[in-house]
Amino acid sequence: MNIVCIGSGNVATHLAIAFKAIGADIVQIWSQDSRNAEILAALTKATPISSWDDLDRSADCYVIAVKDSAIASVAAHLTDVKGVVVHTSGATPMSVLSAVKNGYGVLYPLQTFSKSKAVEMTRVPLCIEADREDTLEKIRIIAQLLSPKVSVVTSQQRSILHVAAVFASNFSNHLYQLSSELLAQHNLNFDLLKPLILETAEKVQFSSPGEAQTGPAIRNDQETIKRHLDLLSGTPGLQKIYQTLSNSIKKTDL
Repeated sequence: MNIVCIGSGNVATHLAIAFKAIGADIVQIWSQDSRNAEILAALTKATPISSWDDLDRSADCYVIAVKDSAIASVAAHLTDVKGVVVHTSGATPMSVLSAVKNGYGVLYPLQTFSKSKAVEMTRVPLCIEADREDTLEKIRIIAQLLSPKVSVVTSQQRSILHVAAVFASNFSNHLYQLSSELLAQHNLNFDLLKPLILETAEKVQFSSPGEAQTGPAIRNDQETIKRHLDLLSGTPGLQKIYQTLSNSIKKTDL
């Protein structure tokens, strides 16, 4: 299978490396930043390009892994390519690719990616969608090369998934950052919280989040909540977040 990867960021890097690992031929890596294209191309034995004039139009699949706002402009250069065109965004509807003539869809890996951290792709849920049934089957075959966890998901469902992922991953990581800053202000190390964070993440692998919820808010321990709010009186922004989340937990239908 011949693949052209459009992009050189976190998602593009992980997908290109994963495709290479399962034996696909990464023909080209396109990036506006020629240096980034060269770096990823070196990792995948591909040809780096930064001009659309150099694009190989005969590949089996074109994977668009760029920022959401750039997907439409990229797709405009892929309207007449031979292979299937997919984007990898959680928040962008499939219709952004509607000008593509030979089949298009979505291959959305539901995971957080950073270039510095390896991800076991076989454990990543892949959400797919396509403009028609024959294209969907092609994308399914491509996706199943990477992971057994392949689901057909509509653009609307994928948008909801993306919002849920922001709550589960992006927001929780931001709370880690706030915790780290609070501890640093009092000469405490964030490492002290890491076993707690790991245990919390492991619990929801076997229990529902509601069943795994602990802490003063779920117990309606007003005395402890008040004490915590008093401790945060010098940081009103943090105090507001604490109060908002505590109120949300107390209202949760378990």
